[in-house]
Amino acid sequence: MQLDINGRSYTVAAAPETALLWVLRNELNLTGTKYGCGEGECGACTVLLDGVARHACLTPAAEAKGKKITTIEGLAQGEKLHPLQQAFLQEGAWQCGYCTPGMILRAAALLRNTPHPSEEEIVAAMNGNICRCGTYPRIVAAIQRAAREA
Repeated sequence: MQLDINGRSYTVAAAPETALLWVLRNELNLTGTKYGCGEGECGACTVLLDGVARHACLTPAAEAKGKKITTIEGLAQGEKLHPLQQAFLQEGAWQCGYCTPGMILRAAALLRNTPHPSEEEIVAAMNGNICRCGTYPRIVAAIQRAAREA
């Protein structure tokens, strides 16, 4: 099956029902997409399919066929970080960093549809992405910064 990931075409040998998470991590070595709960509850595996945030642990690879898949590895433009990546750095919006890729991708989907969200809109949109370290105030600040600087 052919998958369009981060602007590149990949041929993968996975069964169609294989979770996209495992295709990304095990077949393509794109390990920025994290395994958290495997049940779509934590958001660590969040990727974008045609700009929409999806849990890669619950998405069959076949469902991603024909869509543009974006992982954390695909956000930066060469050496230039995506504005959300830069804002997360500037705001210190992580502690262990495990949730950060999923948080950034979920935030990218939010800003794509709502370029200047209120704090309430940010909190609602990020619901479902869990940070076990509790850096939520810094995550919100990073998203606000990225929205301001975009």
